[in-house]
Amino acid sequence: MTGARSELPSVRELLTHAVAAVGGTERDGQVRMADAVDHAIRTGEHLAVQAGTGTGKSLAYLVPAIRHAVESETTVVVSTATIALQRQLVDRDLPRLAKALKKPLGAEPTFAILKGRRNYLCLHRVHTGVEDEPEDTALFDQFAVSRLGREVKRLHEWSSDTETGDRDELVPGVSEQAWRQVSVTAKECLGAGRCPVGDDCFAEVARGEAGRANIVVTNHALLAIDALQEYQVLPDHDVTIIDEAHELVDRVTSAATADLSPAMISTATRRCARLIDADIADRLLETGEGLSLMLEDAPVGRLDTLPEALGAAVVAVRDAAHACLTALGSDRREDPEEATKRKLARSALDDVHDTAVRLLEAFDEDLADRKDVVWSTGDRYSANPRPPALHVAPLGVGGLLRERVFGTSTTVLTSATLALGGTFDTLARQWGLPPSPERAEKAAGTATDKAPPSDTDTGPRWTGLDVGSPFDYRRNGILYVAKHLPPPGRDGLGEATLDEIAELIEAAGGRTLGLFSSMRAAKQATEELRERLGHPILCQGDDSTSLLVNKFAEDTRTCLFGTLSLWQGVDVPGPSLSLVIVDRLPFPRPDDPVASARQRAVEARGGNGFLTVAATHAALLLAQGVGRLHRSTSDRGVVAVLDSRLATARYGGFLRASLPPLWPTQRPDVVRDALRRLDAAAPA
Repeated sequence: MTGARSELPSVRELLTHAVAAVGGTERDGQVRMADAVDHAIRTGEHLAVQAGTGTGKSLAYLVPAIRHAVESETTVVVSTATIALQRQLVDRDLPRLAKALKKPLGAEPTFAILKGRRNYLCLHRVHTGVEDEPEDTALFDQFAVSRLGREVKRLHEWSSDTETGDRDELVPGVSEQAWRQVSVTAKECLGAGRCPVGDDCFAEVARGEAGRANIVVTNHALLAIDALQEYQVLPDHDVTIIDEAHELVDRVTSAATADLSPAMISTATRRCARLIDADIADRLLETGEGLSLMLEDAPVGRLDTLPEALGAAVVAVRDAAHACLTALGSDRREDPEEATKRKLARSALDDVHDTAVRLLEAFDEDLADRKDVVWSTGDRYSANPRPPALHVAPLGVGGLLRERVFGTSTTVLTSATLALGGTFDTLARQWGLPPSPERAEKAAGTATDKAPPSDTDTGPRWTGLDVGSPFDYRRNGILYVAKHLPPPGRDGLGEATLDEIAELIEAAGGRTLGLFSSMRAAKQATEELRERLGHPILCQGDDSTSLLVNKFAEDTRTCLFGTLSLWQGVDVPGPSLSLVIVDRLPFPRPDDPVASARQRAVEARGGNGFLTVAATHAALLLAQGVGRLHRSTSDRGVVAVLDSRLATARYGGFLRASLPPLWPTQRPDVVRDALRRLDAAAPA
């Protein structure tokens, strides 16, 4: 990409051309969003833009991003939270846009997808590398061992056929244990210069393509890793676009979370045992066994203080891992196989040592000043036993995002759900941005119509814009709050709630998506209502979620019940879905260690911890769940919230202000009549 270019068409002209080329319809909200993204890119002022379903937001940010990348001969990074949106962008939106914009831009825009190194096949591990020994559980399960062998053999065969080495392109997939045999993390990689097959490395090829592309599509996890690590992961870029931005904080928190378990210590010991003195390695293994014993006696859940015996066990792990690292020494000039063994051992030991250090340092500060939260898990005696482990996560990621994302590139954040309680400030605070100069309102024009922050404001400059949605929510949808029902309890769904669900489904003629706060509630409703209703009821867990959603979409009389992934992952336009039922407001569990610690930290600073953390979590998820109803302009129906607190609690107004503007009612007879009319009018 060299040489001077003549002046390119404006974003407005390119958007009109692109929409016509892909056979779409230009929408007012889409045009306003594209103008706002263009303004942000030109001025360097960050932008948070809420764009409802049906706006066409992908084109609205891709067109100005492509124009900027081509004009400036640079790269724009687009980050998503889900594989589904990644695939939509790379397989559908970007190829069509590249062809559509080739003529007006004078060159065909290029794009690439970039994932973490662990997502790509490592040819060195496939052909000449070192295999991890099977975990202890597999040693006593011959079926597991034989399955692992079959999967690894299949991966070796696939390595000769694949052009990308991308794990997501392997169908059907393989177990995590099998994939570990043929992949490496960034820490475990020898480096292209030392690796004997470095020239053919799939991860390096992907990075090279990304470095040359106008648009690079990645995910929030890799965006977080790029911000967290000292080395650069993403190509140089001056603009970052974060789609599905409502999930950004959770994904970054997950990437910044570390774990310490006896199994990790065992793996690190196996990897270093043949490279160092056996006594030093055995000492590390013994500390892992000691940690396991201490974890059995440790309370499960958030740890505000570190029990003395558990702390001593973590100190022993830290010191033993440090001794192993010292014995391992610096990298030597070895043949590739020996170098790989050393690299794998060093990576595992670093993880154990650094996590132990972080766990201990988490308790150095007073409770109100801590940066991390620590908790313990493990339940050997439940139906689904969990191995014992310690975990440490950041209480906030705003500082990281502010410095390493907003501080290094112009950033556009977008989603259908960003303005909670009528303002972007709720999420902006979590992102590390200062309060906005005004409340988020639907702008009459573009973001350029808003006055910029004054010189006295501190922190990055940013603007919030809600471009609305093409859907006529008040005409096509009803928000029904069952105020007459008793507040939900802890003992499952009450009889009155089950009766309400049954009556609503009967009125709708099936066509129901049931969003429940727990799998226990979803299964209870499924079991009891299958006997009472004549409509088929599918329940999450009966089959893969994608197959269940397909069955639900194909049979208009079918109902689908489930929990968390259905709140955000279902896209079923048309007559198969006319009723969304929410059994209770989706607050985080009271024993959630991260949410409860964040809530307490806000309260320690004099804030409203419940509203800032728990209600924000509920508002985001509730808005996503309500959004399942309208997936096209012709969709009509009812969202029934069976938690009376939405109508009676003080925080109910905040939650309702975070939802699409459906027509509200608390009258069950009005809702049932509306559902019967929709059922009668729907095609057979």
